[in-house]
Amino acid sequence: MAGNGGDTQWCFSQVKGTLDDDVTEGKSQISPQPVKCLVLCLYITSSFSEVMTDIISCVEFNHDGDLLATGDKGGRVVIFQRDPISKNCIPRRGEYNVYSTFQSHEPEFDYLKSLEIEEKINKIRWLKRKNQAHFLLSTNDKTIKLWKVSERDKRVEGYNTKEENGQMRDPLAVTSLRVPIIKPMELMVEASPRRIFANAHTYHINSISVNSDQETYLSADDLRINLWHLEITDQNIVDIKPTNMEELTEVITAAEFHPVECNLFVYSSMFEEPEDPTNRSFFSEIISSISDVKLSNSGRYMISRDYLSVKVWDLHMETKPIESYPVHEYLRSKLCSLYENDCIFDKFECCWNGNDSAIMTGSYNNFFRMFDRTTRRDITLEASREIAKPKTVLKPRKVCSGGKRKKDEISVDCLDFNKKILHTAWHPTENIIAVAATNNLFIFQDKF
Repeated sequence: MAGNGGDTQWCFSQVKGTLDDDVTEGKSQISPQPVKCLVLCLYITSSFSEVMTDIISCVEFNHDGDLLATGDKGGRVVIFQRDPISKNCIPRRGEYNVYSTFQSHEPEFDYLKSLEIEEKINKIRWLKRKNQAHFLLSTNDKTIKLWKVSERDKRVEGYNTKEENGQMRDPLAVTSLRVPIIKPMELMVEASPRRIFANAHTYHINSISVNSDQETYLSADDLRINLWHLEITDQNIVDIKPTNMEELTEVITAAEFHPVECNLFVYSSMFEEPEDPTNRSFFSEIISSISDVKLSNSGRYMISRDYLSVKVWDLHMETKPIESYPVHEYLRSKLCSLYENDCIFDKFECCWNGNDSAIMTGSYNNFFRMFDRTTRRDITLEASREIAKPKTVLKPRKVCSGGKRKKDEISVDCLDFNKKILHTAWHPTENIIAVAATNNLFIFQDKF
């Protein structure tokens, strides 16, 4: 089982994508209204740079961690498969190779509303494997698709009614019957859409979550949550849209099913922590907006990420969080400039490790944070080209917010706010993590 983030040393394992020129994302979209250590080692393969060419918009391990899927702003889904040798060797290594790449969504245009629908993949969610094929859900702002990813290593030859190239034969030309034979062929991974779920969301979809029954899933936008059956249609279960839109006071920012109880789900406007009046400012409502929620693997706890912190909630106690971890408190003095450049509206995600003992989330300057719930230790690490070298151990980074800066610290004024870690994922059972840094996917693992 995955260990604690603060006590483990991490080392570099792989990076997917080119490390040449930095790619920066455009300014963040503003929502209608806000709602309330380890070591890793290096193996770079240059061919991956052709695959990861756009800004990564989501990262997701499947349930056993053997597959890792990413979606990007160009509407593509890239699936990486764990290398069997690295999985079975001692010590185990976390190395992944390209398994399948396909175009999930294309740009569209809503002629009734005169709106362009971009192809960016907002979320990917895996279904638990039931047969040889894999199934996943991917969504852009308006349309959700169910994809089947399967392998084919055999082909049929010797048809009676068609040629080997697929062209149909004249039945009158068939003078004898032959028994088709199955021959081996080079392995081919095929991705095919099995269902398309559309026309159910007026606003941009921000969340999808598969139910523990593996038959239904939910999708959420700013004002509505829909329940879908994978084989049938949708049913609206939450609608917070007021009759008069001028009375709108909150929006839904994230939603997720309980990992075990199929009749429970959470969305991010359920919990609200009272604020100290002395700390209230113009930015209070914005920075308290919840950008992500994740239920623990045990189903007992939940983490919520707002702009400056991660909070742990006990589902048996709604009054206040049981733990609170500051992510980048040193930015509180920079809120004015962060508001002016729209960074204050960035939506950071968060995730649990396999046994719910550690939490990971992102920050700026390609920093990401880990919090050990047992020891209450925390660590700041960096995903950058400087550490993309063989057997590089990640060194803790520290930010100086005032006074004399030490040699190994970086000044808060020197942070690059165009480099941000919004999307992270933790292997379900091992200390292997995936961190998306613009168009690069970094994979780290605990020390060999």
